[in-house]
Amino acid sequence: MSRSLDCVMSVAALSDFLAAEFPQLSRDFSVEALTADGIAMRLHVGPQHLRPGGTVSGPSIFALADVAVYLALLARIGPVALAVTTGSSIDFLRRPPAGGDLLARARLLKLGRVLAVGDVLVFAAGASDDTGPVARASLTYSIPPGAGRG
Repeated sequence: MSRSLDCVMSVAALSDFLAAEFPQLSRDFSVEALTADGIAMRLHVGPQHLRPGGTVSGPSIFALADVAVYLALLARIGPVALAVTTGSSIDFLRRPPAGGDLLARARLLKLGRVLAVGDVLVFAAGASDDTGPVARASLTYSIPPGAGRG
C-alpha cells in the first residue's frame, strides 16, 4: 500500500516548468492529474512518434514513462532540473494503436534523500482497463545534493 505524498508543485507549475526547461518536447506531453502517489500524463501522439508499420515508437513510449516519473518526482521535491535518470527498464507488452494518444500512470515507490524509484504503466487512451497496458517501466532518479523538499 502506498502512502500519500505531499505535492509542492501543482499541475500548472509542472506544465510551466516543462515548457521552460524542455521547450523542444513540452507540446508532446501534458500533465493530466497529480495522484496520491504519483502522476497521470498524456503523450499527444503525432506523426513524429510513429514508426514504420503505423504504431507508436518505443522511444516515444519510453519518453512518456521517463517524463512521467521525472515530473512525479519534481511534484514532490520542487523544480530541480538536474534530477536525472540513473536506471531504467521497460517492457513493451502490446502494440499501441496508431492515431490515439497514450496515457501514463506513474507512481513513486521510494522517495529518499538521493534516489527516487518509480514505476509506470502506459495505456492507449480510450482503451478499457481490460485491454491492459501497452508498456510497463521502472525508473530510478538521482536527486542532486541540496535539492529541497519544497
